[in-house]
Amino acid sequence: MTSKNASLSRFSLTALSLGLAALLAGCASAPPPGSRSVTIERTTFGIAHITAPDQEGLAYGSAYAHAQDNVCQTAEHLLTLRGERSQFLGAQNMGDLGLGRAPNAQIDLFIRYHMDDAVLARAGATTSPDVQAALRGYVAGYNRYLQDAGPNGLPAACRGKPWVRPMTMADLSRATEMSMIQGGLGALAGAVLAAVPPAPGAKTGAAPVDLKEAVAEIGRHSFNANPEGGELGSNGWAFGRNATPDGKGLLLGNPHFPWSGTNRFWEMHLTIPGKLDVMGATGGLSPVVSIGFNKDVAWTHTVSTGKRFTLYELKLDANDPTVYWVDGQPKKMVARTVVLPAAATGGAAPVQHTFYATDWGPVISLPRAGLGWTAQKAYAIRDANTLNVRSAESWMKMAQARNVGELRAAMGNQGIPWINTIAADRDGNAMYADLSVVPDVSADMLKACAPSPAAAALLNAAGLPVLDGSRSACAWNRDPAAASPGVIAPARMPVVITPDYVQNSNDSFWLSNPETAPAAGISPLVGPVGVPQRLRTRSAIMEIRGRLAGTDGLPGNRMGAAEVRSVIFRDKNLAGMLVMDDLQAACKAAGASLNADQALGCRVLSAWDRTSNADSKGAALFREFWRKTKDVPKVWRVPFDPAQPVATPAGLDMATPATREAVFKALGDAVGVVRTAGFAADVPLGVPQSREVRGQKIALHGGDEFEGVLNKLESQGQSLIDPKGYNVNYGSSYMQVVTFDANGPVAQGLLTYGQSSDLSSPRAYDQLPLFAAKQWHPLPFHRADVQAQREGAPLQLAY
Repeated sequence: MTSKNASLSRFSLTALSLGLAALLAGCASAPPPGSRSVTIERTTFGIAHITAPDQEGLAYGSAYAHAQDNVCQTAEHLLTLRGERSQFLGAQNMGDLGLGRAPNAQIDLFIRYHMDDAVLARAGATTSPDVQAALRGYVAGYNRYLQDAGPNGLPAACRGKPWVRPMTMADLSRATEMSMIQGGLGALAGAVLAAVPPAPGAKTGAAPVDLKEAVAEIGRHSFNANPEGGELGSNGWAFGRNATPDGKGLLLGNPHFPWSGTNRFWEMHLTIPGKLDVMGATGGLSPVVSIGFNKDVAWTHTVSTGKRFTLYELKLDANDPTVYWVDGQPKKMVARTVVLPAAATGGAAPVQHTFYATDWGPVISLPRAGLGWTAQKAYAIRDANTLNVRSAESWMKMAQARNVGELRAAMGNQGIPWINTIAADRDGNAMYADLSVVPDVSADMLKACAPSPAAAALLNAAGLPVLDGSRSACAWNRDPAAASPGVIAPARMPVVITPDYVQNSNDSFWLSNPETAPAAGISPLVGPVGVPQRLRTRSAIMEIRGRLAGTDGLPGNRMGAAEVRSVIFRDKNLAGMLVMDDLQAACKAAGASLNADQALGCRVLSAWDRTSNADSKGAALFREFWRKTKDVPKVWRVPFDPAQPVATPAGLDMATPATREAVFKALGDAVGVVRTAGFAADVPLGVPQSREVRGQKIALHGGDEFEGVLNKLESQGQSLIDPKGYNVNYGSSYMQVVTFDANGPVAQGLLTYGQSSDLSSPRAYDQLPLFAAKQWHPLPFHRADVQAQREGAPLQLAY
């Protein structure tokens, strides 16, 4: 379905005014339009402080202020959500869909197929009055900004563009849906579009696919396991009274998110006098703080290992590949053809696609993963986050929590879609909780409902659950205690509350506190136990243990706010720390047998400080070396030991000739790669890893996911260093370190890319020099601090 505004070709102030009035007047329980007011204040770096008498006013103000900084980004995102990119931006040009990119025509087809405004509206009607008021307020606030700015008062990127139109409630519902499914169906949109049935009567099956290739293909569709980088991630640490110097709770929030698009964070402070006072950041088109703090508790999120969907393997009718069998009965797939409007193709042949749906969900096709649509089999996806309209309610309640226990209760409605929560409170409690949305499938059910052997192997190899779709018994379990049918109830999800510490860097709940045993009886779909951990997870635990043991070079043996800020920006390169001793010894032993590039690589890396600081000479060379070396078979000298998951695997197996030869080849090749890009082998990392901001080149510290640097910076879509260096577009984004004193929160933070996505704005990347200098900004929560940092006059808007 398309928006009711699809027929508008130009921005109309008259239509906007009428629509805004109708929207506000349509809520019979609301006060008369214009009888209330919201105040927007800005402090250093443009942080928005919004005060209103109710949730509707807060949302009105936050949408207005967000549009001041990001109106073109929002307007283009609305174009995506309406399925109209082809019409205005060209069918073959590329656009963002969730965390991926695709041709505009493909995006439009998927959106027009998946989004059903009537269904979304019915789901939205089940939310609380506060949530519905906030959504109304957000729509009205954005539209008010468009009205005030006028079509010619917008930034150059969207000034006077016919696709800049008022937002509707349907648009905002679609935005929520897209955010919820980007960890599942949204990530597999390309696979949905690739699903085309074989010709009736065809007998040929799919050729076998190598398991390693299948795993890589699945990884490319996962937002926290992408082998090419750019996956969402985060570090979250919380310390309780036994670990901090003053007995108060302490939190680090360090999300690793995109630096462009609607997943960018935006800082805001929301206040309803006497009722609500919460500060932090939000993303997308959201009227609530998603990562932040109030006077009693602070929280952050990390992407969870939990599965958001399962695939179902379908057994097809021998004579019709659009008929599948369940419990011995044939079922016909539902075919629906989506045709883009003629304006989308500029008079060329119509763009259309026929989608196929089953009782399990839409049919997908991933042939390179062995999951193609053949005459015998097809695969359908069921996403647990489809129609998840509960997240705003979760975050509203979290904003009013007084301790981690209340924070946990606030998430009991299971609105948190695909993330863990790490939190600390002023009483000195720390919490890890994966209360995200996960299909209710037990270990026993995974065995009983196993599909064909090749598809079943993908669970352990790639973390992809595939169930037998020929039996209704393989439908997800329905627990009456769950907030939504078919998802795991909160009581059966992992939660740790402790006076010690918890951490997560996108591995499972297993080592959230490695000194305590993990929760028992947790579904494998929540996350694995006893498997190798990400280098960032291991680095985090090493750093925390070293700090609490007093062996990390800092004074004392407690973790305070200053220590957290120091540790996260040490930029230790764990991969380098694990392998460089063995590489140095092998270099020395090899001597004159090495070629010139290998010898140069040995000299440079032997002198490298094993960090990813901006002035670190050899860090870029190590990145290119380890990018290839990490995939050498049996490269580790000490294999993974589940009894020592933090210490292993480790070392380079240079005693094995094949490994030694592959490692030295990768080293020589890395020297060549760096040279071809135009850099010296010992170039300081901040030369290729930099960004120009208003004529100033800013050298950046931080490392890639596969290097195990806690402060992660990534260059999505870039497989090697090139003449322009590293195009950093993912990684550390909104960062906060929060503790408490007698007056409430004491918070410092930064937003690497700044409040505005408009590169001509002074608020674009204005905090990047702060990040580059490893400095933090005091976040003004208390009234006196807001007044001290305030920039410009407050803006008051009637609504």
